[in-house]
Amino acid sequence: LNTLIGQQRKNITNIAGRTRDSIHTHYNLYGNEFLLIDTAGIRKKSKVNENLEFYSVIRAIKAIDEADVCLLVLDATALAVESQDMAIFRQIELKKKGVVILVNKWDAVEKSTNTMKEYEEIIRDKIAPFRDVPIVFISAIEKQRIHKAIDEILEVYKNTQRKIPTSKLNEVMLEEIQKYQPPAYRGEYIRIKFVTQLPTRVPSFAFFCNHPDHIRQPYKNYLENRLRENFNFTGVPINIFMRTK
Repeated sequence: LNTLIGQQRKNITNIAGRTRDSIHTHYNLYGNEFLLIDTAGIRKKSKVNENLEFYSVIRAIKAIDEADVCLLVLDATALAVESQDMAIFRQIELKKKGVVILVNKWDAVEKSTNTMKEYEEIIRDKIAPFRDVPIVFISAIEKQRIHKAIDEILEVYKNTQRKIPTSKLNEVMLEEIQKYQPPAYRGEYIRIKFVTQLPTRVPSFAFFCNHPDHIRQPYKNYLENRLRENFNFTGVPINIFMRTK
């Protein structure tokens, strides 16, 4: 936050009295108006009073509720994804908010040719099955890739608003379903006949078929992956619903 406001201090306005738990700051970049919500960092329980840690988590959850896009800031020097990081990531996923992962203090890490790629894979394995998330390696102090992070935030926000025309959705997804049909149920074929995007805040898709209750999670994951592959929903949790046709 300090790095951002240092770049365009004249466009910053602090809002007093919005909440006791977080700092709300107006920020302007590329002609876009942002409201930044800064919360306390969440540290290992061995290093902090447990009650204080509890309230830090509560503040973070409130900030998630307010946000369109959440920035999960990891400490690169830890070279690991902490349990607290994962707890917050799962809350972001549960609340269906856009997310960008920022790996901070990257300037302080001793690197070889593949260090960034290896660490990115560690993160993606940890956050699976929701792996389709932008990961940006930054240094707030050195101002490395800060604008790249902003670009990713804007892209993820755009993805949260994405609406796919029903005709295009059916053209693409029915072909994907033909390539890999849902497993039969008690010898009876399951046929998915139609798909549409629902008018909801979170990108949500209804697939209409003859036996919706018998389509298992692995096949729903397949449908989600094909949606992500064909349409850009990077950084955005999506909902898959099976309904009777």
